Amino acid sequence: VLADTHRVIRQGFPEAVYAEGKTPVQTADALSALVAAHGCALATRVPSEMAILLAASLSAGTYDPVSRLFRVGQMDHSFQSAPVAVVSAGTSDLPVAEEAAQTLEFAGARVNRITDVGVAGLHRLLARLDDLRAASIVIAVAGMEGALPSVLGGPVAAPVIAVPTSVGYGASLNGLSALLSMLNSCAGGLVVVNIDNGFGAAMAAVRMLQAGSKMTKSE
Repeated sequence: VLADTHRVIRQGFPEAVYAEGKTPVQTADALSALVAAHGCALATRVPSEMAILLAASLSAGTYDPVSRLFRVGQMDHSFQSAPVAVVSAGTSDLPVAEEAAQTLEFAGARVNRITDVGVAGLHRLLARLDDLRAASIVIAVAGMEGALPSVLGGPVAAPVIAVPTSVGYGASLNGLSALLSMLNSCAGGLVVVNIDNGFGAAMAAVRMLQAGSKMTKSE
């Protein structure tokens, strides 16, 4: 397995293994190579049946069936910034939200989870404004019409990373409607990742945190 062991030097985060479409042996070999190089490793989109086989060969690993992440240890790093708020519209969005939250925790970031605050129950979101305004970055995860990130884009000053999910009835088109809504948001500065890409949202947040850390050190 040709693991990209220099990625952590270039980007501050080691290569992650995308398990979907790989065999258990391929995934285990890649994780083992990364653990040997870094002492930790992360695999995303791990089916539950594969996780059983991975645990047999990587006894130090842990599997979360909600996020479908298989983690061996975590990075020896911690960010001193305020927590990242991972905000999900509904319980159905939790798999994507947890992929983002647990990837951030693997990277050493603190996470504040704010769940079930979709716009259909706007009072629940407004009740958490103090937590949202205290966050360094906000990751907003929503399916259906994808309105949550636009609503968040107004009252908070932190960067908002929008994550459309494939949750919704037929006309949601497996997340395409939410994606287009987020891309067309009138909230200035909103950034959008791909459908169901909680990992990508977490990586964008990690890069922002790293940039903030560099600015603080240079002052």
